[in-house]
Amino acid sequence: QVHLVESGGDSVQAGGSLKLSCAVSGNIDSTTFMGWFRQVPGKEREGVATINTLYDFPYYADSVEGRFFISRDNGENTIDLEMNSLTPEDTAMYYCAAGTPGGQVASKQLYLSETEYKYWGQGTQVAVSS
Repeated sequence: QVHLVESGGDSVQAGGSLKLSCAVSGNIDSTTFMGWFRQVPGKEREGVATINTLYDFPYYADSVEGRFFISRDNGENTIDLEMNSLTPEDTAMYYCAAGTPGGQVASKQLYLSETEYKYWGQGTQVAVSS
């Protein structure tokens, strides 16, 4: 089992920055990818940013490319998400996830697909006002 606990969600004004953190514990070696997803009520949960924990390879949704940065802190056992230039469109519940995506060929869409992740945190709310 892998236990994930998100923190850092807050209310911030457009243009501001926020940093989310996901504390990871348990059988970390059982997964190869960790990352962040977000969901707005009534909409499908979407991948925001994930990272291959074996090779430190990040994958970003087009909507956050260049603004958000995902990183893994092995010393603290956390998966962090630095969010910059926030807009109201970034308002959502953000979830941390871990899993081992399938597929024989590297695929950004695959690695950002929630169906490929087994373990999930409880979520942390991010609200961006204008």
